[in-house]
Amino acid sequence: MKRIVVKVGSAVLTKDDSIALERVQALIDFLVDLKKSNEVILVSSGAVSAGYTELKLDRNIIQNKQALASIGQPILMGHYRKRFAPHNILCSQVLVTSLNLNKEDDVKRIQNTIDTLLSNGVIPIINENDATSTEELEVGDNDQLSAYIAKDTNADILILLSDIDAYYDKDPHKHDDAKVLKIVEHIPSEELEKNVTPNNVFATGGIVTKLKAAQYMLDNNISMFLSTGFDLSDVKSYMIDGIHKGGTLFKVKN
Repeated sequence: MKRIVVKVGSAVLTKDDSIALERVQALIDFLVDLKKSNEVILVSSGAVSAGYTELKLDRNIIQNKQALASIGQPILMGHYRKRFAPHNILCSQVLVTSLNLNKEDDVKRIQNTIDTLLSNGVIPIINENDATSTEELEVGDNDQLSAYIAKDTNADILILLSDIDAYYDKDPHKHDDAKVLKIVEHIPSEELEKNVTPNNVFATGGIVTKLKAAQYMLDNNISMFLSTGFDLSDVKSYMIDGIHKGGTLFKVKN
């Protein structure tokens, strides 16, 4: 049995200022299938955007963002809990800050909590504690958070599901002949130093944050699979059927 961390981005979970219910259901169906033969941990963005569906505050003001996170987190968890229930699967909430992930005692407590949840068949749902985090306590983005969690929980693989379907040899938005790099064993340093360019109003990252997460995984001898969260056929094909059709696998060079 493998331990798998799945991270899903805000752009996948929301659409037109609403929760993207069909995508949430598709995600749940995938996680249920994945859980049949694996331990599954979910790192979920979307608290701020879920809060915005109920209260339209200016997201550029930090206290508004934190307020939206506090509104949105239970909304998000409610959707997850409701959709896992028909499968007799319990889910739980684990909120962390950068401080937790940089203190050995806190990391150990997080490990123990997640180990206990997984051993009892529960799916831990992890998010940054945006409602109370100050700038110096923020992880920064959930791509990096998911990488830390994957490493600290001794996961076998990290899956990133986002509005980016793969890593290309050049920017596919600018070059029609851009090709998907299906397997990547080395990330050029200049790619990691580019400016972050999020594609969605609620996103905090872009391809750069995903490459940084991938590099962190490679440095810790853990694979990472990047795929679209809008259509889960590529990630299902790879993770459940063992067929690599689309998406990018970042793997340690043999």
